[in-house]
Amino acid sequence: MNTSSPRSYTVADFDFTLPPELIAQHPAAERSASRLLDGRGELPVDRVFRDFPALLQPGDLLVFNDTKVIKARLLGEKPTGGAVEALVERVLPGYEVWAHLRASKSPRPGSLVRFADSFDVEVLGRAGPDDALFHLRFPADPLVLLERHGHVPLPPYITHGDTAEDAVRYQTVFAARPGAVAAPTAALHFDEAVLAALDARGVRRAAVTLHVGAGTFQPVRVDNIAEHRMHSEWFEVGADTVTAIAATQAAGGRVVAVGTTTLRALESAARNVPKGAALVPFSGETDIFITPGFEFRVVDRLLTNFHLPKSTLMMLVSAFAGHAHIRALYGHAVESRYRFFSYGDAMLLERRG
Repeated sequence: MNTSSPRSYTVADFDFTLPPELIAQHPAAERSASRLLDGRGELPVDRVFRDFPALLQPGDLLVFNDTKVIKARLLGEKPTGGAVEALVERVLPGYEVWAHLRASKSPRPGSLVRFADSFDVEVLGRAGPDDALFHLRFPADPLVLLERHGHVPLPPYITHGDTAEDAVRYQTVFAARPGAVAAPTAALHFDEAVLAALDARGVRRAAVTLHVGAGTFQPVRVDNIAEHRMHSEWFEVGADTVTAIAATQAAGGRVVAVGTTTLRALESAARNVPKGAALVPFSGETDIFITPGFEFRVVDRLLTNFHLPKSTLMMLVSAFAGHAHIRALYGHAVESRYRFFSYGDAMLLERRG
């Protein structure tokens, strides 16, 4: 009888060497012209993303995250003239938001910050987990003001300022519900031609919403990954999607998550019902942290981009497809010069965890 305990992982187990030139700074010329690493089998297969519909079967269900990236970065100054940069993390009722603020000296509660040389925002105090965010009150609808005066919140590893191209390409073609400060990047590869090919093949589609927060780029600062605490994000899995998943599973089809955010939403919803019980609609907060040993209940396949070394998303894909398998796939991707991170290429994985 095997009495060995499950392996304990440290952050170093999810590290790899990535040449800086493989970090994509711009999207591919066409969304579906990105490369696709087919990692379902033991050996990787190099493909182009427009091949993706042919890898699914009629009756499979493709689940997207329909969140919409807001222009969450604002540049401004304090009454003293000191520069302030804000990254809106969450829009609240009553013209209020939670935001990260970067300034030489943090503004005090009750003070005003002028953004875009156009409007004043009141600092109400600190907020969020560990008081890491600032609670602000806008003079009008924050979404309207951000769209008019904000900047696309490009990830920290993209070194150029946002452009008109980014406003289009750092957004999925089916984005519908504003609230994300980072894109669900695996879905950036889909264009109307790929969606039409999926429909023609008999692949069904459904949506969840998870408003991706800036914490998605937060590094793991502890060696023992069990000690890491995830940021919280709002998500919703609606009744139509629950019905579509149940019908797919009953008919023997596969549930394919487009991106780690979709997977996190689905598996978070599943954890709100007893094991073995049917999925039910759910909306609320999730801080789910998926590491090797996690028991997946919903997702059979995962389409995802290539993630940062030592990140929580490297841990997630390792949990899904197997740690050794992911290391081999990433080694192939580096050797084959795949493009990494948000504007990079994609990979298709089969559940092994």
